Amino acid sequence: MKNRLVLTILCFAICAGSAFAQTSSSEQEIIQLSKDKWQWMADKNVEVLENLFDTQSVFVHMGGSWGKEQEINVIKGGGIWYKKATIHDVSVNIIDNTAILLNRIDLLAVVGGNEVTNPFIVTEVYIKKDGNWKLGALSFTKLSNPNSK
Repeated sequence: MKNRLVLTILCFAICAGSAFAQTSSSEQEIIQLSKDKWQWMADKNVEVLENLFDTQSVFVHMGGSWGKEQEINVIKGGGIWYKKATIHDVSVNIIDNTAILLNRIDLLAVVGGNEVTNPFIVTEVYIKKDGNWKLGALSFTKLSNPNSK
């Protein structure tokens, strides 16, 4: 009887650890995808971004909001050049096939020919479609207190 109890507890611990590892793996995948996205945006790699951005994706900036086509055109045309995102904090919540990532960043960008650095909380929403993560929303919230979390 005692052996069964120990065996049951061990099985439970192994299964729980395995489920946790899967979640951590998905979270790490999203964190890496987000980091890669910032680099692709800095490099103006619109071919890769066109594949990452879902056809129904939305982008919310300080100056307005728009869809995938306009975001690609803004990046391609240099309307906004995301030169460097310095990531300070990141968190991920996964709900079914949706991942919500929050980044606290300092973004060095060229906007309308002017180089600016702004502190943001960036919300990224990813949806898993046909086994691949697609960016569904990217929203910038400017921080009035850059040290707030």
